[in-house]
Amino acid sequence: MARQKPDVVSLQELNGYTARRLTEDAASWGHAHSVLLKEDGFPVGLTSRWPIEEVARLRDGFHHGLLRGRVQGVHVYAVHFHPSNWEHRIREAALLANDMATITPNNRRFILAGDFNGFSPADRSHYEKSPTLEPFFEMLDRRDPRAKNLNAGRLDYGGLQAILDLGFFDALASLRPPDTPFVGTFPSALVHNENHGPDRRLDYIFLSPNLAHGVKSCRILRDDETARFSDHFPVVADLELPPP
Repeated sequence: MARQKPDVVSLQELNGYTARRLTEDAASWGHAHSVLLKEDGFPVGLTSRWPIEEVARLRDGFHHGLLRGRVQGVHVYAVHFHPSNWEHRIREAALLANDMATITPNNRRFILAGDFNGFSPADRSHYEKSPTLEPFFEMLDRRDPRAKNLNAGRLDYGGLQAILDLGFFDALASLRPPDTPFVGTFPSALVHNENHGPDRRLDYIFLSPNLAHGVKSCRILRDDETARFSDHFPVVADLELPPP
């Protein structure tokens, strides 16, 4: 993180973290500002080199919760949607939209970053070629009667489509040439001793339309080093903020 020198970081699954621990970690990569959603379950967090203002911690209706903070005039959301229920992810997307609607019209610049645990229509052609993805989720649904990974036996794209329907740009997909080989963000080699299914993209950076033209690059940091840190690979975007 210190080598990458990020401006803002969205973190998920900060299990065992306290606000103090996040503050200490953030300082190690040059961030004097941090916010933690909660100290139980699977918290999300934000860290920044600039102050994080207008913080909102949203838990009602969310499986893990949602965290919002305003940084340099941009509302940044740390997102972690439901891991195994497509219906719940659609409801969470609606709750996210409801919160964005509370922001005054002259202040509506948004970045949504984190683990959406869902499938993007931009990746549909890749997933439709996979002979193992839907059988893997069918197995998970049989194993856990509470799970709804598949919708009538098929992958569901509704949670991500709801974000796209709001006009948001998928930073990675918007810059990806059509013939580029698919690269997923999960699973990494950290969980090679368990069956976590085939490669897929679950982690995204979404930008409101008024920020989309400022995207210079977006990439998945997928290498031997990042494979040791988490079961998900990190995603990074370089963004030039347009004037407010």
